[in-house]
Amino acid sequence: MSARPVSIDEHLERVRAGLDRITPQEAHEGFLAGELLLVDTRYAELRERDGLIPGALVVERNELEWRLDPLGSHRAAAVTRHDQRLVIFCNEGYASSLAVHSLLQLGLHRATDLIGGFQAWRRAGLPVVPAASVPDAITRPISQ
Repeated sequence: MSARPVSIDEHLERVRAGLDRITPQEAHEGFLAGELLLVDTRYAELRERDGLIPGALVVERNELEWRLDPLGSHRAAAVTRHDQRLVIFCNEGYASSLAVHSLLQLGLHRATDLIGGFQAWRRAGLPVVPAASVPDAITRPISQ
């Protein structure tokens, strides 16, 4: 028996109903206080065009679960435990909600996303640096 088809808009609404999403200002304050890890899932072209949030971990969406699984062999060094507060962001805050839904399935129960994504962060006047000013070492593909 198959489930009733659902639109992506309805699915997104259901996913977001279970998230405690945060504003750019809340994310910035939590980051400065050392309470959370910001994770940028935007693809390279957007990062190069618009810049980066200083200190955010860059993990493209197709590697996210592997990089953020604290038990995984390919986890990012900054990810240490399942109760770590992770704030995922994409460009405008849509794909990041869906990504967080996947992370919750891995037991990362304090993961959430940034309302409005990177663009909302930038509109709020929060720190952004040109991508060229950040070393390539900020992200390593799984194959390395």
